[in-house]
Amino acid sequence: MDFEICRLFNIKYPIIQGAMARVSESSLASAVSEAGGLGVLASGIDSYGQVKSEIQKIKGATNKPFAVNIMLLSPHVEDIVRLVCEESVKIVFTGAGNPIKYMPIFKSLGIKVVPVVPSVALAKAMERAGADAIVAEGMEAGGHIGKLTTMALLPQAVDAVGIPVIGAGGVGDGRGMAACFMLGAKGVQIGTRFLLADECIAHDNYKGAVIKAKDIDTTITGQITGHPIRVLRNKLSKAFEDLEKEELRKPEPDLRRFDELGAGALKAAVIDGDIKNGSLMAGQISGLLSKRETCSQIINNIMCEFDSCLKKYSTQAGNKP
Repeated sequence: MDFEICRLFNIKYPIIQGAMARVSESSLASAVSEAGGLGVLASGIDSYGQVKSEIQKIKGATNKPFAVNIMLLSPHVEDIVRLVCEESVKIVFTGAGNPIKYMPIFKSLGIKVVPVVPSVALAKAMERAGADAIVAEGMEAGGHIGKLTTMALLPQAVDAVGIPVIGAGGVGDGRGMAACFMLGAKGVQIGTRFLLADECIAHDNYKGAVIKAKDIDTTITGQITGHPIRVLRNKLSKAFEDLEKEELRKPEPDLRRFDELGAGALKAAVIDGDIKNGSLMAGQISGLLSKRETCSQIINNIMCEFDSCLKKYSTQAGNKP
């Protein structure tokens, strides 16, 4: 098949690895790119020096295209924008803000810009701002989420903009990928399944928790703060739920308590393997995942399933009177 997103990014398969804070570092991103997808380095709130080191590691591990995700609320955002320009990064994904301020410099250097959006309104705004493509991410995704499901958001975003749309949220196999393409997507972004990749640095305990998870084992925390996060249920998520109930009873909730409760929780999960008190960000697709694989195996299996779905659909459609 002629995949438009593959031509846009110069990659083999229309599979983009989601940018997961503390998880999507150089090892995972370079392995995904080597396997034919698009590896994405999550810069998060890391400093110029930290991100530069990770970019250099990716360049040393692969000569395939890769991207850097810029979190626009980062205190180091200006430095990271300057860094991706200095390092001749060809593709930038953005989140948590509007990249319009940086579009002129990105466009002058031929950098492709792909914002992650949770709504049709933002999809239109990003197209007007000059985005080359967008990621329409539904609330099935792990980590920070919006309010719309992928099934509802994706086709509306496709109808609303003329640039390629990448489907994300709840995509973990070839069937999910085929469904996104049927809804008009030109590619898919996958996070949680790549968390289980052998090349991913996430602690074995974290990966084990995702593998053990059932379909209803994720929950949404921090909705009162305006920045809801999907995680696996554990002691920390219960503490967040209890705190939210407590603060909602007050005339003026103290949102600082949520920051205090979550401080260091992602590191505790990813690096230390604390599955009770750590923030186990994971999507609803967790219940579908049952094993660890290499990035190459993940991508090849997804593409085989995707191809099988299309052939099955084509055969069935051809048999209709």
